[in-house]
Amino acid sequence: MRGAQLLSPGPTGAALTLDNAVGSTFDFSDGFVANGTVRLRGARISDSLTFARAVLSGPRDGRGPSLAAPSMQAADVDLTLARVPSGTVDLRGAQVSSLHDGEHSWPDVVELDGFVYGSVTVDEAGERREAVGRRDSVARRVAWIRRSPGYHPQPYEQLAGWYRKAGHDDDARRVLLARQRHRRRTLPRAARVWGHLLDATVGYGYRPWLAGVWLLALTSLGTLVFGAHSPVPVKRGEGAPFQPLVYTLDLLIPIGGLGQRTAWYWPDSGLQWLAYLLIALGWVLTTAVVAGVTRVLQRN
Repeated sequence: MRGAQLLSPGPTGAALTLDNAVGSTFDFSDGFVANGTVRLRGARISDSLTFARAVLSGPRDGRGPSLAAPSMQAADVDLTLARVPSGTVDLRGAQVSSLHDGEHSWPDVVELDGFVYGSVTVDEAGERREAVGRRDSVARRVAWIRRSPGYHPQPYEQLAGWYRKAGHDDDARRVLLARQRHRRRTLPRAARVWGHLLDATVGYGYRPWLAGVWLLALTSLGTLVFGAHSPVPVKRGEGAPFQPLVYTLDLLIPIGGLGQRTAWYWPDSGLQWLAYLLIALGWVLTTAVVAGVTRVLQRN
C-alpha cells in the first residue's frame, strides 16, 4: 500500500483494520497516509512491517490511536515516519525482533507495557545506527518509556535487559535506577521519603559507591571539628589517648566499638550534638547500605 491515502468515514473510526491478519510483508511507506486509526491488533507478520515516510494522522477528533497494534508479532518494524503521529501509538504486548525509529516516530503518549523487542536502531540523516552505546541513548529511551501513562516496570526491565545483552551493564543500571525513581512517585509519603534516602545514599543499590562518598565526607568533617577541640575523659587516667579520626569512625560505625566513643565526652553541648548526629547518620547509612546490597544480591 505504498503511497495509498486512506480516510476514515467517521471522526472516531479506523482508516484500516487488519486485526489478526497474517502475512510476510506489510508495506505502508513512501507517502502512505491514514486519516484514522491503523489497526493491527494480533497481526502475525513473518518478515517486515514498514511505515517509512508514512503519515499516521489518527482519527479526526484526536482522541483515538494513530496506530493500534497490541499483541502484534513481527520480525522487523520500521517506524521512521514522515511526521509525528497526532494520536497515540499502542504496542502493548507486541513482540518484534528489530525496531527502527527516528525523531518523528513517537507521539506524546505511547503504550509500551508488555512490548518486547530484540534490538533497536535509530534513523539519523537517512542512516540507521544501533541505539545502544550512544551518549544520550539511556536518557532518550527512558524519556520514551515515560511517554506511557502510569508506572509499568516491564518496559524498564525490557530496556535494561537489552542493554545487558549488548554488554552495557552501566547503562542497564541507569535504566533500573530510573525505574525506581518513577516507581517512587506512586508510593505513600513515608515510602517516598525512604526512597529519596536510598537514592541519595546508595542509588537504590545501583550506585553503592555513594555510601562511601558520604562516609568519607562525614569522617573528614568529624576529624577536622573534633581535632580542633579537647574532649573530657570519662575516667581520668584510663583509656587510650584521644584520636579524632578513630573517635569519628567509632561514632559512624554502629556495630562493635573502637573504645573512643565511651571514653570521651564533650563539655560543649554543640560538639556533643554533632556526635549524636554522626551516630544517627551512621545508623542511617548502614541501614541504607544493607538495603542496597540486599537489592543487588536479590537482582543477581
